[in-house]
Amino acid sequence: MDIDSLVAIDVHTHVHKSVNAPQAKPEDNEHLAAMAAYFKTAAASFTVDDLAAYYRDRNMAAVTFTIDQREAPEDPSRATPMEIIERARDQHADILIPFGSVDPNRGAEAVKLAKSQIEAGAKGFKFHPSSQAFMPNDRLAYPVYEVIQEAGLPALFHTGQTGAGAGTRGGGGIRLAYSNPMHLDDVAVDFPDMPIILAHPSFPWQEEALSVATHKPLVYIDLSGWSPKYFAPILVQYANTLLKDKMLFGTDFPVLTPERWMSDLEKTAIRDEVKPGIFKANAARLLGLAK
Repeated sequence: MDIDSLVAIDVHTHVHKSVNAPQAKPEDNEHLAAMAAYFKTAAASFTVDDLAAYYRDRNMAAVTFTIDQREAPEDPSRATPMEIIERARDQHADILIPFGSVDPNRGAEAVKLAKSQIEAGAKGFKFHPSSQAFMPNDRLAYPVYEVIQEAGLPALFHTGQTGAGAGTRGGGGIRLAYSNPMHLDDVAVDFPDMPIILAHPSFPWQEEALSVATHKPLVYIDLSGWSPKYFAPILVQYANTLLKDKMLFGTDFPVLTPERWMSDLEKTAIRDEVKPGIFKANAARLLGLAK
C-alpha cells in the first residue's frame, strides 16, 4: 500500500454481500432498507470486490468489515469476516485494510475465531455491542481482547445510537445502552496496550466519548456515520485542539459516501491545518502504516 499517494484513509466501511451471492435488490433486504430509511439514502450493498474498486477509483484506502452475530439467521448471501479478510489480503492489499469480527457471546469459539482471523491477515477487529448484545466491559469479552492486544491490533467499537433496527418493531431488539462509550473506559484500563477506536459521534453520549479519548492515550474517535455539518460544537472544538491527533476520517460507507462527507466537512469550523491528520496521518500511525 502506497500511503504517500493516498488521498485519505476511510476507517469505517461495510461489506454486506458475499462475492458468491446471487443478484438481489438491496431494498429487498429488511436490514439494509431500515438503514437506508434512517440515513435518508438509497439502500446499497457492496461485495469486497465492489468496495475495493470504488475506493481504488478515488485513490483512498478503506478499513472494511462485516459484523459477526451469533444469533443472526444463516444467510449465505452475506459476506463472512473470513471472506473479507482473505479476499482483501489476496486481491486488494493495495487499497483495503480488513478487520475481523467475532461475537464475544460465542465464548471459547470467539477466541478461536479471532486467532484464525489474525492468522489470515486481520488488521484489527470490529465490535457492535448493541447488535451483538454485550457490554464492552463484560468479562465475557476479555479473552477476545487478550488475543487482540497480544497481536498488537486495534479494536473498533460502535458507540452511540445506531441505524441498525431503527424504525422497526422494538428497534429490532437492539438495545442502545450497550453502546455508551463510557463502558470502554474500563476496557482501556484493563487493556492499556490495545488501541480502541470509538466509532461515530456518540449521540447522545458525545461528551463521554471525548472524556475517554482525552484521558486514555490509546483511545481514538472515528467520525463516521454522521454528516460533519451535524457535528456537535464540542466535537468540532476537540477536533481542532486536544484531540486533533486522535480524530479519524470515516464514512460508514455505503450509507455515506466519501464525497458527501468531505464536502460537508467544508461547512464546519474544523481548521484546515488539522484536516491532513483527520484524513490520513492519524489513521496511518494508528494502523502501523506510517511512523
